Amino acid sequence: MLRLWGHKNSSNVQKVLWALDELRLDFERIDAGGPFGRVKDADYLTLNPNGLVPTLEDGSLVLWESHAIVRYLFSRYGSPPLQPSDLADKARADAWTDWQFGTLWPPIRTLLVQLVRTPEERRDQAAIEAARKSALAALGILDRQLSRHPWAAGEYFTFADIPLGVAAQRWYNLPTERPALQHVDAWYGRIKRRPGFERWVDLPLG
Repeated sequence: MLRLWGHKNSSNVQKVLWALDELRLDFERIDAGGPFGRVKDADYLTLNPNGLVPTLEDGSLVLWESHAIVRYLFSRYGSPPLQPSDLADKARADAWTDWQFGTLWPPIRTLLVQLVRTPEERRDQAAIEAARKSALAALGILDRQLSRHPWAAGEYFTFADIPLGVAAQRWYNLPTERPALQHVDAWYGRIKRRPGFERWVDLPLG
């Protein structure tokens, strides 16, 4: 039995929950992190020395970092097309997975913190505007990719669409103006119809 440590409102935990759902894997989830604490306890730190979530236990293997966990799950339990068999297709999925973390997520996270978690009178408008411009620039890159293919890595849904979909869910639910992005909008419509996204990711922002 796979064991996942983390609370279901965490964006990083949601990536793993969605991956487990796509792969139809049975698992046990233990609330940790956020309001549930536990992550600074000595027994948890033996699993994840960072004191963060998620952490996955698969037999004797203990793994942390959400993207590493998602990649591992698809490599171990996935099959084509969810887990690309072609090396070039897998490399493209890896590239978009890393791009989510380094390019798309930082400005969206800033907007989430400023517009959802910060009282209006304490918001940094300059930071909000800068983050919004950066998010739109990143989404423009994704839009051009999706103008050529229906999914991030090519013709099929892969593990790359999971972190991108989690970030997109935040973007589409933020209280901010969003210009139309034809191909990202259409892709997000496809993402929203996946049961794992609906079950684990499409929740109110908080």
